Amino acid sequence: MDPILLARIQFASNISFHILFPTITIALGWVLLFFKLRFNATKNEAWMDAYRFWVKVFALSFALGVVSGITMSFQFGTNWPGFMERVGNIAGPLLAYEVLTAFFLEATFL
Repeated sequence: MDPILLARIQFASNISFHILFPTITIALGWVLLFFKLRFNATKNEAWMDAYRFWVKVFALSFALGVVSGITMSFQFGTNWPGFMERVGNIAGPLLAYEVLTAFFLEATFL
């Protein structure tokens, strides 16, 4: 197989993971907030047990989202240098916006 094709297949799998994991962590952040509020309101330990379990899933998803996002940004330049040279003035600020919104929102929940 062609090395460029293999690199692009790797990028496709990487971006698939990167789309999945930040979405999960943002949604789980709200679920964790719900569990914590229900525990505070009812003092039922079942809510805290659910919270403790899902915090572990949240932390793992957060870590995988960060790792896939870091490698993804490098792969843009290595897999499509000509494309990124032409659209970099547009794609660069969009990537920065994605980092500022998704990453900081996830970090706030963390």
